[in-house]
Amino acid sequence: MTRVACIGECMIELKQAEHGLFSRGYGGDTLNTAVYLARLGAGTDYITALGDDTLSDEMIAGWAAEGVGTARVSRLPGKLPGLYMIQTDDKGERRFFHWRESAAARSLMDLPETADILNSLASYGIVYLSAITLSLYNDVGRARLFSGIKRAREAGARFAFDTNFRARGWPDLNVARAVYQDAFDLADIVLASTEDLLPLYPGESHDGLLARIPGGEVVLKLSEPASILRLDGVLHRTQAEPLTKPVVDTTAAGDSFAAAYIAARLAGAEPVEAARAGHRLAGVVVCHPGAIIPRTAMPA
Repeated sequence: MTRVACIGECMIELKQAEHGLFSRGYGGDTLNTAVYLARLGAGTDYITALGDDTLSDEMIAGWAAEGVGTARVSRLPGKLPGLYMIQTDDKGERRFFHWRESAAARSLMDLPETADILNSLASYGIVYLSAITLSLYNDVGRARLFSGIKRAREAGARFAFDTNFRARGWPDLNVARAVYQDAFDLADIVLASTEDLLPLYPGESHDGLLARIPGGEVVLKLSEPASILRLDGVLHRTQAEPLTKPVVDTTAAGDSFAAAYIAARLAGAEPVEAARAGHRLAGVVVCHPGAIIPRTAMPA
């Protein structure tokens, strides 16, 4: 199976436990996708920057234990990973609090080894990142990353872009819209949702949102448990299977959908079946707390 490069940031995760306490783990949208890709049998490397601290050591060991490649993780002396906390309500909806302004991952496009990292993208079949990844870097860093992806595509790689939107990362929505459009124009696969795009394009219809994305393979997840797939101009609607358990935590629903979709496509599935696989895994993930569910809970 073709190897995937996931680019982004992993942070220390604090999630609610009983009696007002919090448990510690780690997570981040593209890292969550990388873990689920590896669990689904896709060869996956994670590309990021971490510190030289023991928490960063723990992260790398955990990723390796999941089968995620770590050779492209840069270690920065004196730096630390970012931190986020999740609060969930009784319906499983989550609220995030972040402490990440000086996190090591923000320096990934400004390192002595950045050029080598970007040149390595040409060796992958798919390069995957999200809008959260793009929000980490300044204009110069994003331009370097896009240039690297363009070279990778010229060498035969495909670019998969996830529209995962966090308002905190985009204080100027006009900048966000411009960056999203650059990513749309470059992407071979776009994994979008109305939840992500409507804050950028308020009041837009499903057709209007899809019209903003020129790529031939686009998945738009809807507010209800369904998605619209556009493949070479033809629309297909995919309905998620009904949940058999209550929703506990919606964290990583989109990340796991992306992993299952990409893994299915790499395994030769048609896009409609890949979308069904995405809904299937996401439907399991939301029934467990935290971003990464136990291995024993993974669907067959």
